[in-house]
Amino acid sequence: MTSISRRGLVAGTAVASLAGAVAARADPHPRSDRTLTRIAFGSCADGDKPQPIWDAVLAARPDLFILLGDNVYLDTRDPEVMRRKYAALAAQPGFQRLKATVPILAIWDDHDYGENDAGVDYPMKEESRRQFLDFFGEAADSPRRTRDGIYTSHVFGPPGRRVQVILPDLRWNRTPLLSLELGDQDYDAWVEHRAAEGLSTPGPYARNPEDVATQLGETQWRWLEEQLSVPADLRLFGSSLQVVADFPGWEGWINFARDHQRLIAAIRERRADRLICLSGDTHYAEISRLDVNTPYPLWDIASSGLTEVWPVLPPNARRVGEAFRDQNFGLLTIAWDAARPTVLAEIRDVSGAVRLEQAIRLDDLVAGRP
Repeated sequence: MTSISRRGLVAGTAVASLAGAVAARADPHPRSDRTLTRIAFGSCADGDKPQPIWDAVLAARPDLFILLGDNVYLDTRDPEVMRRKYAALAAQPGFQRLKATVPILAIWDDHDYGENDAGVDYPMKEESRRQFLDFFGEAADSPRRTRDGIYTSHVFGPPGRRVQVILPDLRWNRTPLLSLELGDQDYDAWVEHRAAEGLSTPGPYARNPEDVATQLGETQWRWLEEQLSVPADLRLFGSSLQVVADFPGWEGWINFARDHQRLIAAIRERRADRLICLSGDTHYAEISRLDVNTPYPLWDIASSGLTEVWPVLPPNARRVGEAFRDQNFGLLTIAWDAARPTVLAEIRDVSGAVRLEQAIRLDDLVAGRP
């Protein structure tokens, strides 16, 4: 067996990493030359309900809006119902103004994928994909139409102000969830009792420790690891589910143990500095931070919902401050010209008032910094 010195191994790793950076490319976008300073985001918009939140979004004057899933509530296997649901969103006056004036990036979650908590076995995902991509104006030759999922990545702005937006697909390949063992106890009754007692309420899912359990699938994982090598001055990881929350009990990255650790390892190994997670799904907003066994502090700004509000609050030891439980959207403001460039992350309510905020210095999100 030929021995390899540590120096040679490190050098080989560096060459491989550089090769990955050269080979990896983000998907094309017609506004890729645009410098982004204000990025709005949100999730969970029921098209059959009033959507006054768009007035506050438009008043914030974002350069880009990122929809993080449950953008419509299909909950069907009927293509005609899918078309009606998208038509209801298209008819919303506020959304019409947004679509006419602000570039939109979108990824789906379970309800616009097709069914509640659906994964790899959902039989209508090709039809769901077609209607989703048609609605959001994806080109006929877009790779999102032929990949094993609708995942995508785009880079905006010139060197020194490059913003990469990575949108993984957590549905197409997701293996079955692992449910909590509650015995004969009815989960809904259990939740109602805890809520009445003012107790935090975990969801019905357990953490799955099996290596075969995944949200992404191996092909998407290889794509994602390559995308983390694309040069960028700020990376936004737009996940439909929370990344950092430690145990929501509902769907989240933490429920897939290997995926959660693999993501952190990939950020470290690819030196994907200055990455901030954006997430949805929860029907409440919160800010989470993880700084144990990570290359730098990982922040997760969860904004949900644009119309939906959840009656109970799951536990989250990574929560910073309070949660906000009413209609909301997120806004990032990037101070590119500051001596130490900073992202101000805000959660705003339906009137545009700031309810949660966190300033994040970009040079604090660099591997090896104290």
